[in-house]
Amino acid sequence: MRRCILIFTIFIAAIYLAYGQADGLTVAEETDYSSTSTYSDVIKFIANLQEQSPFVKIDTIAQSIEGRIVPMMIIANPLPENPKQVGDRIVVYIQANIHAGEVEGKEASLMLARDLLKNPSSEIMKNVVTLIVPILNTDGNEKISTNNRRNQVGPVNGVGVRYNGQNLDLNRDAMKLETPEITGVVENILNYWDPAVTVDCHTTNGSFHEEPITFTWMQNPNGDRNLINFMRDDMMPAVQRTLRDDYDVENIFYGVFIDRMNYDKGWVSYASEPRYFVNYIGLRNRLAILNENYVYADFKTRVNGCYYFLKSVLEYSLEHKNAIKELLASADKITISRGASPSITDSFAIEYKGKPTPELITIKSFETDTIPGVKGYWRYKASDRKRTVTVPYIADYYPTKSIKFPYAYILSVSDPEIISVLNSHGIKIHQLGKNYKLIVERFEIDELKGSSRLNQGHYTDKIKGKFIQEEKEFSKGTNVILTNQKLGSLCAALLEPQAVDGLLYWNFFDRYLTPQWGSGYYPYPVYRILDNMELNVMKK
Repeated sequence: MRRCILIFTIFIAAIYLAYGQADGLTVAEETDYSSTSTYSDVIKFIANLQEQSPFVKIDTIAQSIEGRIVPMMIIANPLPENPKQVGDRIVVYIQANIHAGEVEGKEASLMLARDLLKNPSSEIMKNVVTLIVPILNTDGNEKISTNNRRNQVGPVNGVGVRYNGQNLDLNRDAMKLETPEITGVVENILNYWDPAVTVDCHTTNGSFHEEPITFTWMQNPNGDRNLINFMRDDMMPAVQRTLRDDYDVENIFYGVFIDRMNYDKGWVSYASEPRYFVNYIGLRNRLAILNENYVYADFKTRVNGCYYFLKSVLEYSLEHKNAIKELLASADKITISRGASPSITDSFAIEYKGKPTPELITIKSFETDTIPGVKGYWRYKASDRKRTVTVPYIADYYPTKSIKFPYAYILSVSDPEIISVLNSHGIKIHQLGKNYKLIVERFEIDELKGSSRLNQGHYTDKIKGKFIQEEKEFSKGTNVILTNQKLGSLCAALLEPQAVDGLLYWNFFDRYLTPQWGSGYYPYPVYRILDNMELNVMKK
């Protein structure tokens, strides 16, 4: 469902009158890159854009815990009032400030919006619908301090914090949807506008190198492999060339050295779990890019590099919009067909491991020096000794343990929180149209352990057990999730008991797993139907 919280136009008008007309520069530009924008600065800037141009509309996608609205700019010529008016154009979504200490994307996306609107007759404006959320973590942004991210090279007047108003990391919330910000993105952008390409902007924390811009793609192996390979082999190398050759911005694919003292072991990308926003997008059969701007480059270089990176992504999306849309439509068709009649080879990965991509990666790095740290640990710092290396890039994730992909899931409990989160994801839920006695698989729990340390406010569950086939009765009205839908892979990722980052992992089913008295476990209350049974179902 789409929940638009406020009529943003009224709010924008009030802010605009309060601040007056802006001069067209971002705070970063105005201060010679010594400061980043506050929330009010961002609202002032986009209010001025809307006042000056008929080709930008500002919508509200969420309201933060501390009461701040999260704005989204819709930019195009002509401006669509809704997704039906997109036509044969391509939708690209740019997201910045998910971590409010990582601010280059915020400044670069504002600059990009301004410059797009300067030329409304451009091919990008006519053929791309650009959605921009420049300040997703509004609450974290307002905690700007010079004490935050002190290892980062600028801006000297400080940045915000990583967490939101709930003390949660927005880039760990894609599956559990406990924050209003990510829930708003999923409901009001992904479900509603269905962008073909998404970019999520960050700043690195890792290894030492010369390139100021790094990026990579969605990598969870339960996503469509054709989409992953397209990003790896076509789109990302092309964007890399454009950024380097046309805009003179050195760049590499994102990662860190596996061993800072032995570079030959390789360069490894980020984690592949779907809790991360970019990987989550991959489960939805859409293209997603993680942008990580190099923390040790100066702030101006990072902002301008990010600007040209975003521009390069828009240019590629424009040039290849038909091919991208055909690729996504094919992925959707394959997913729906798999769910309608799963074959014996159709599977879902519950464990996976990274392997090297077909091509090696060349990195302009520095030798690393070690210095004594606290509690006996060594600390690392970059030397002035440059070293270029060509090493394996660990960014292809493949299953090491899989289970058969099912036709449907039956929920034997009608928990409102579980139903709500499935609805927010856009999962289609049906109900059995009559009483049934069905051959199903139930998951019998052998071991259930919570984590020893809190993770995003959760003692996350790790489960061991086995599937057992049985005949079971289900009454009319029982909730059933058919996997023959575009989000079929996401259905499995949320509902499989052993899924990495599934709802069981995040404690949604805890109350149903153990008896109040005694030992042992109840069966996991989600049953699998493996084969097409032509169920009589009703829309919920």
